[in-house]
Amino acid sequence: MTATDVQLQAAPPRAARVATWLYFGLNGFAVGMWVVHIPSIEHKTGITHSTLGLLLLVLGGAAFIGMQVAGPLVDKLGQRRLVPAAGILLGIALAGPGLATNWWTLGLTLILVGFGNGSIDVGMNAQAVVVERGYPRPIMAAFHAMWSIGGAIAAVIGAATLKAGVPTELTLGLAGLVCIAIALAASRFLLEATISDEDSDEETPREKPPAKLVWALGGLAFGLMLSEGVANDWAALHFRDILGTSVSTAAFAYGAFAVAMTVGRFLTDRVAAVVGPAAIVRWGAAMAAVGLTLVIVVPWVPVALVGWAIFGLGLAGGVPQLFTAAGNLDPRSSGALMARVVGLGYVGLLAGPALIGGLAHWMPLNIAFILPVVLCVLTFFGGPVLKSNR
Repeated sequence: MTATDVQLQAAPPRAARVATWLYFGLNGFAVGMWVVHIPSIEHKTGITHSTLGLLLLVLGGAAFIGMQVAGPLVDKLGQRRLVPAAGILLGIALAGPGLATNWWTLGLTLILVGFGNGSIDVGMNAQAVVVERGYPRPIMAAFHAMWSIGGAIAAVIGAATLKAGVPTELTLGLAGLVCIAIALAASRFLLEATISDEDSDEETPREKPPAKLVWALGGLAFGLMLSEGVANDWAALHFRDILGTSVSTAAFAYGAFAVAMTVGRFLTDRVAAVVGPAAIVRWGAAMAAVGLTLVIVVPWVPVALVGWAIFGLGLAGGVPQLFTAAGNLDPRSSGALMARVVGLGYVGLLAGPALIGGLAHWMPLNIAFILPVVLCVLTFFGGPVLKSNR
């Protein structure tokens, strides 16, 4: 079966594209508002750093469960039901951490936040795959860029409200209402994919996608998102601890990575239309490996800054191509298939910082970065698996 066997109904692709942008932005905004307020919530609840670390693992575990639950529900209930419901759940849950007063109330609220985040992650990516089928060119990477834009907006708003002394519970409550409003307003424009009569016939033999291919896509997503997680948590610390910069200068390391990744995602779709998804994954991973190698071996701040930017630019386009490939393996079970690939990628995003932290106990931090370099090299050699999905 190919994507042409799927009929698109309920809204014109352009309106659905804008609506899907809004859902990606909503998700990035919600996550960003939580992240910005972590220090104030930690102080309010009186928990230690170690307790916070355990609670973040709980959040991650809940998100993974949400992904695995949402995947089959997308296929059974449809995206026009699941995606708005997940957005509303995330908006409601976002107010919870601001109201928490101790470790266990915070833990309960983070379970809801994680479950809602995981659910909308799978749902909005599945919707993006359906919307992309209505266009003659790739558009998936731009959706992921909107996630970054949502996070940036949250960082600006969060910093402003914290500086103004606005109570955390009020800020997160209002942010949750914004998420709910966006989820409701955009829901009417979502597309639903329905299978043609011939393919929906239960007597028609159904060829399932090879399990090895699904795991291969998930493995590539694991490696790329692990590398992204390393940059998120360790770029600034690399500048401070290895290069000896000030805290303010260290912030530019992550900034260079994040800006380059966002710009790269806005550019990826046009490049992918010319060279194909396999080339985006392979040569993007190669570029990322070169960028992080510069960070490892060159002890000069300007060069290391360029290295982090190259690393972000290289990682920008790979994951969207993998998610698109997973969603197109079988349109009748695209949600479940995508949940596996997105879930494995999310495990990598969580595992990366922890693995680097463990390695840093035995070796300098920059040497520990060899792990994501190796994974990027492996992704370069594994990238051709996307060609078998055509």
